[in-house]
Amino acid sequence: MHKLRLALVLLVIVTVLAITLADDHGLPELDPLDYPEGAIITAGSSTVFPLSERMAELWTDAGGGAPSIASIGSGAGFERFCVEGETDISNASRAITDSERESCATTGRDPIEFRIGTDALAVTVSAENEFVSDITMDELALIFSSADTWSDVRAEWPDQAIQRFIPGTDSGTFDYFVEAVFDKAEAPILGANPQLSEDDNVLAQGISGSPYAIGFFGYAYYEANGDSLIILSIDGIEASERTTADGSYPLARPLYIYSDAGIMSEKPHVNAFINFYLTHVNEEVVDVGYFPASTYAFSVAIDYWRIANGLAPIGGAALDLADPNETADEPSE
Repeated sequence: MHKLRLALVLLVIVTVLAITLADDHGLPELDPLDYPEGAIITAGSSTVFPLSERMAELWTDAGGGAPSIASIGSGAGFERFCVEGETDISNASRAITDSERESCATTGRDPIEFRIGTDALAVTVSAENEFVSDITMDELALIFSSADTWSDVRAEWPDQAIQRFIPGTDSGTFDYFVEAVFDKAEAPILGANPQLSEDDNVLAQGISGSPYAIGFFGYAYYEANGDSLIILSIDGIEASERTTADGSYPLARPLYIYSDAGIMSEKPHVNAFINFYLTHVNEEVVDVGYFPASTYAFSVAIDYWRIANGLAPIGGAALDLADPNETADEPSE
């Protein structure tokens, strides 16, 4: 009973600290003017790209050295970070896999995960499409696999061939969609002969060009092309900040950046840029087209920066360290 009471007290204290940490960041103040030089090399997710691009612009405008950002997909980003050891920060729209962590270990890197937002993966059709506004997850699987025409999905839809536009196989968006819709099986979607591209702007152009086209990508790319695209509700649920936060939108997913304590120690300008990113991301994430991470998950990200810099955790990570069974999403009730 005493242990249970102590655990509950710890949970309350840490939750309050997490909220406080999210409000005042819990990070040392810095001036980008103190870091005018030094390469900051980032690569990875096309979904995270516009958010990292925004944070890099703010950093540069404040006097910091300009970061390099490559939009090559989460998988390719982890390969460049873990296998080739070329980048300082890896952008990802999915969590790093065990095999990727093992690859990092062979190059002496131990990836640190920083949660920087939440995306509502947007399934979109052309603004010229007049017959679909909502689909189910089962229909989504059919559309992106064995259905040849729209009428194969619903009899009242047109007897017109489905034109599919999807991210390339190096994309974390592709990985996430395949996991959520096809239980990680790639064969059904690739067997449907879709048009693939690592450039989400190319996908948006393709979808908007035909009333019988459909595709998916990060929410920010829908917002940037909202005059020519329609986003579909999934199982009757619209994508929004509320439905991504409470998990009711079926295709909500976390967004990350990754680095390594050794890199952060050896390259103070990279360390400072990550600090800057975490300090200001919640001010920018909605305007870019995504949604904030939960208070708890964000406090864990801040704590991971603190731990990498030899500082004690004061938010969510303090609870994780006290109870390794906790997750980085929300503390258990």
